[in-house]
Amino acid sequence: MIDPTVKRSLGQMIKGVQVVAATHEGLTRAYTSHWVTQVSFEEPIVMASISPKHDTWPLIESSGSFTVSILAGDQIAQGQYFSYPGRRFRHMAPEFLEEVDGHPVVVGCIAWFTAEIFERMTMADHELVFGRVVATGTGRLKEPPLLYSSRHGWRLTGDKAREAGVSVRDQLLARLDADGPVATASPDEDPGPDAGD
Repeated sequence: MIDPTVKRSLGQMIKGVQVVAATHEGLTRAYTSHWVTQVSFEEPIVMASISPKHDTWPLIESSGSFTVSILAGDQIAQGQYFSYPGRRFRHMAPEFLEEVDGHPVVVGCIAWFTAEIFERMTMADHELVFGRVVATGTGRLKEPPLLYSSRHGWRLTGDKAREAGVSVRDQLLARLDADGPVATASPDEDPGPDAGD
């Protein structure tokens, strides 16, 4: 059990909401997640975290792949539905999923991709699966994404955080120019703890 103070801190993190699905031997299952992330710049590699207790897990494990649908802000119903084990609702809402070229995709999502698993890692109560994106499709790209935080609940992506016409990067570059050239350490020197600042 996570300490309540730690849980409150972790609960402040707000992330995009996805539905992760898998199909094997004609059976499809899906679950809502906000624990899917890109983990590489060089290759299209993503990671998903899933409980092995969920009925989607055996299908992911057997098929060796998973499909991720990125939900739009108006898809709370889909997010809520897939956040419970499907058996609780007796899989009564098949209209939320469609097959696109053999991939199980949430109808009307912003975008989707399928990843083939090349590595997995067992954690305390979840499995981490790493996959290379092998197929993708777009939907309503201009729609704001659905967000979720365990402390703040379902949210819609809001206004831009950056002030219009203001470039923080340009301001930092101007400060760097004003400070003059930076001395660089030789490869054999320890740059120290502030090297990244």
